[in-house]
Amino acid sequence: MSIRRIVWLGLLAVLGIFLVIQLIPYGRNHTNPPVTAEPAWDSPRTRELAARACFDCHSNETAWPWYTSVAPMSWLTQHDVDEGRAFMNFSEWDKPQGELGEVGEAIREGSMPPWYYGLLHSDARLSDAEKVQLIAGLNATFAASPPVPGGGGGG
Repeated sequence: MSIRRIVWLGLLAVLGIFLVIQLIPYGRNHTNPPVTAEPAWDSPRTRELAARACFDCHSNETAWPWYTSVAPMSWLTQHDVDEGRAFMNFSEWDKPQGELGEVGEAIREGSMPPWYYGLLHSDARLSDAEKVQLIAGLNATFAASPPVPGGGGGG
């Protein structure tokens, strides 16, 4: 068998697998439940930075671009939104939230937002100064407007 034939068969197999995984329904639940309560933001700037860098996974105001309907990207996106909303949801501040003390550290060390999120969402990439502003603003917001007790979140 020639190399050219092996390459073509390999490409056809990859294409076939790609088409078959589109039949898996996970990752297509593109819902945005209603906003029931937001924190009393310490400033419009804090909300704007949080909306840019956090709301797609940590609110009920998720943007669902076309690629979030194509597996395997749909799986990653759905997983991240499910986990993000379970830990902390700015749109459901009237419900218990996760351990908010970890939020500033996650932003400071760069684990939030995840590096791969910034690849497709350049506006979510915050400068060092914006990170400092966001952390300070979130700390002030959480102190002045804590969520209802009983936190723990799901993530």
